Amino acid sequence: MSTSDTTPGPAPSLAHPLFAEALRELGLDVAVRRFPDATRTATEAAAAVGCELSQIVKSLIFEADGVPVLVLMDGSSRVDVDLVRDELGAGKVERARAGLVRETTGYAIGGVPPFGHRTKTRVLADRGLLGHPVVWAAAGDPHTVFRLDPATLVELAGGSLVDVRERSA
Repeated sequence: MSTSDTTPGPAPSLAHPLFAEALRELGLDVAVRRFPDATRTATEAAAAVGCELSQIVKSLIFEADGVPVLVLMDGSSRVDVDLVRDELGAGKVERARAGLVRETTGYAIGGVPPFGHRTKTRVLADRGLLGHPVVWAAAGDPHTVFRLDPATLVELAGGSLVDVRERSA
């Protein structure tokens, strides 16, 4: 069996239980793919899936004045923290600690999906995600991903479309 094959059975069963429950609640039927090797980074995920790096959705938790916020960014780009701060009107924005990520989302770093979190969190989705017909995102752990059109993904995440991508000099 190649690394791109999935095991038989209903697709949500391959996802993290919390994410599988979110899929059921949304009535969303997506194919979740599991890989034997971790897809913890965008580069690893793109290689496993066989897609462009920019088609991977990074789900990144930041703290804005101590409040968690999720930023959805394409895998080939970096988040400009100053743009996030300006977008939120926050004084201080920094990457969240691993413990806060797990507490807020219910998932570990490297497997955070764009929706289906333990708590309701504000979501900023970089407009660059809309540049592809299909994107891939984590399905709750570092070994699983799913694909969806980016507009639907942003909508399901409750995201606001913004421009928070770091610009090249």
